[in-house]
Parts: sequence; C-alpha cells; structure tokens
Amino acid sequence: MPIATLNPFTGQVERTFEPHSDAEVDERIARADAAFRELRGTSFANRAEWMLRAADLLENDVEECARLITIEMGRPIAAARAEVHKCAKGMRYYAAHAEEFLAPETLADPSTVNASRAGTRYAPIGVVLAVMPWNYPLWQVLRFAAPALMAGNAGLLKHASNVPQSALYLDTLFTRAGFPQGAFQTLLIPASGVERVLRDPRVKAATLTGSEPAGRSLGSIAGSEVKHVVLELGGSDPFVVMPSADLDRAVEVAVTARNQNNGQSCIAAKRFIVHADVFDEFTRLFAQRVAALKVGDPLDESTEVGPLATESGRDELEQQVADAVAKGATVLAGGTVPDRDGWFYEPTVLTGVTPEMRLYAEEAFGPVATVYRVRDREEALAIANGTTFGLSSAIWTNDADEEEWFTGNLDAGAVFVNGMTVSFPELPFGGVKDSGVGRELAAAGIREFCNLKTVWKA
Repeated sequence: MPIATLNPFTGQVERTFEPHSDAEVDERIARADAAFRELRGTSFANRAEWMLRAADLLENDVEECARLITIEMGRPIAAARAEVHKCAKGMRYYAAHAEEFLAPETLADPSTVNASRAGTRYAPIGVVLAVMPWNYPLWQVLRFAAPALMAGNAGLLKHASNVPQSALYLDTLFTRAGFPQGAFQTLLIPASGVERVLRDPRVKAATLTGSEPAGRSLGSIAGSEVKHVVLELGGSDPFVVMPSADLDRAVEVAVTARNQNNGQSCIAAKRFIVHADVFDEFTRLFAQRVAALKVGDPLDESTEVGPLATESGRDELEQQVADAVAKGATVLAGGTVPDRDGWFYEPTVLTGVTPEMRLYAEEAFGPVATVYRVRDREEALAIANGTTFGLSSAIWTNDADEEEWFTGNLDAGAVFVNGMTVSFPELPFGGVKDSGVGRELAAAGIREFCNLKTVWKA
C-alpha cells in the first residue's frame, strides 16, 4: 500500500511513495551498522564539523522545509519556519556540547575502591531506531538525531506515514553534510514493519514519540529483546491559574499554549485549572481571544490556526466535544466543524467538564481547551494530578510559597512557572506516569543511548 502525502487543507493526495521492501530495509540496516562502526571511531571535532554543516544545509533549505511541513500536516507557515530554525539551533547546541557531556569522569580518591585510577566513560550504543510522529516533522526527529550522531551512534527513522516527504528530506541531510553513508536513514515502512526492525540484532535501542498505545507496544517488544527505550507519549498538561497571577498575561499565554501547532502538541496546555476568585474573568477573556483566532489556509502568513493533520483526528476531536456537550458541558467558544474544505475544527473552550465525560481523562489532540473552577490550591492540585498523564505543567502565581508548593507536588516531567511549556535543547524533556520514560535533550538526552562504562585500574 503506497505511503502518501495528503494535504489536510485540501484533502487531496499530493504525492505517493512505495514502501521499502524487506530487502531494502535489510540493506539499510546493514548500512547503518557499518556506518556506526565507522562513526564511533571519529573524533568529536569531526562530528561537530559535520553537524554544523548539516545545520547550515537545513537553514539554507528553510523555505522548502517549511512548505513541506505545512503541506504535509497543516502547520501555519510562519510556525513551520520557526520549527526549522529551532532544529538548526538544537544541532548546533549538540555540536558545541557533546564532548563536554560525554567526557570521562574520574573518582577523586580511587584508593577507596583499591585502584590507582577509576571512573566512568561513555561509549555509543550502536544503531538506534527512531519511531516519530507527524506533529513536528523535523524537530521531533532532529532532537533525537543530533545527540545520537554526536555520540557516535547511527540512526534509522520510521517516520509517521503522512509525512513521507519530510522523512525523505532527512534521509539525505546528514550524508550531504559529511557523515558516513548510512549514518542516518529513513525507512519507508508501515507501523506493522517496526517489530521486525526492532528485533534485528544490529538494532540496539529505540526511541518513540507518539501515543500511549504505540509506546506500550514498542516498549513491550524492546523489553522482550532486552533493548533500551526512550518513550515520549501523550499529555494532558494542566495550566493552573491562582489569584496572585498576572491575569492578562496568563490569558495571553494560555491562548498560545493551547492552540500552538493547531492544538496538536503533546506539551500543549489542555486543562486550565483556575481559582474561583479569578475564574469568571479568566474564562471571559480566554474565550473571547480564542474565538478571535484566525483560522484558515496554513500557507497564508496571517493564519494562526490551520487544519488538523488528519481527518480521523478531526473526527475524534468532534466526538470528544459532542460527548461532553451531551453530558452537560458548556461551550464558550467554537465547538463545531466549520463548513469548509479541509480537516478544520474551530478553536474551542469548554467549562463544566466532569469525570464521566471523555474529555476529562482523554488527551484532546486539537484546539480544544477545558476550564475547571477550583476553591483552593489543594483542589487545583488534585485535578492537575488526576490523570494518567504526567508530561509537563504550568503554574501561574506571584506567591513564592505557592510556586514552591506546586513545583514540588505536580506529577509531571516539567513545571513552568508563569509561562508555557517549551522544549529547549538546554533542558531535559520527558514525562512520568503514562507520558513516558527516559529523557530527551540536554546532557540527559545524549547519554540515554550511550553505554556508561566503569573503568578500574589496579
């Protein structure tokens, strides 16, 4: 079955590609394994030179890449450009810091372990399979690829099947920059082909960003093969607003935090938990500003919210909202599928969401915000932590005691104070509970796919 680019703005097929055959996949795994054996013997300086060249190539192609992102998954063009530049920044960050992050460490007093010298060093692990989603077609991949290659590993990419052109662009980027042939390659295979690749003994580990069911499946396979995984899965991030917050600023950021990337971001704020003292004013301003967002052609520079990436995703969101409304939720903005071509859903704000509604526990992967009224910080925390997810979170307060209390008690991989969740190359990224295991980015991210060796000398 062909792999296709379906333009979510028009619903039309742009291009189709034949999947790689089993023989082609085997050839690519073999090339990756050979590239790893070559790459592990190169210096950090060589890898950095190639990585910097790859970053330059990517930025030189910014318009081509941004247009690919927009056509394949509907991201507004200005945001797509920003994604390309963010990727280049991440690549340069690892070019500059990989050697420092992976430097050997020595025990200050080796006599405590009866040695003349003792410590640790990092070694690359081998070929790593990356199973990546469509919502950030370049950034999700490159935040893995940059540290993996700088560590001396090789990468195989199984990208989401609706972004094949983005995947094929990445297939050649690193060899164009000077990395050994096969150091990073794309596999055009369906999801059903992942298990065969992961069970190949030449593939040593895997990373996946995607849904919880996909993560459980890949984790189960990797576990049976005793292979390391990093999983970044779903999120239903809380955005808590307390009375001491700068309300206007909180509302302004909340609109972006929920609707960035057409609402299709794991780290988007999804549940807005607002203290009763400011609830009415927050919801009034929030609904007003959400309703004013410009929805339209994602190639139009002025568009703020484009279509959802897939028709099935739009239909799922429509069903979640319909379920909530049928059970008593109140729509303050949006709540409908507009009468137009493309897979659009109006940016939406709901109140009155209760536990029997699907939206209470499920991730809404689109521009739908739910707002909860709470009496105090204890109730806010109970709702914030009351899901199986734990990716990130935000707390809005100007009370130092509240800041410390929420930071310590929120069950999440990150807490952002008076701001929205953003992934930075300089900070670790990942979740707890059903939102995943392991970390990407910063020093933690490059070390995930390394063998930490203890070295002892008599």
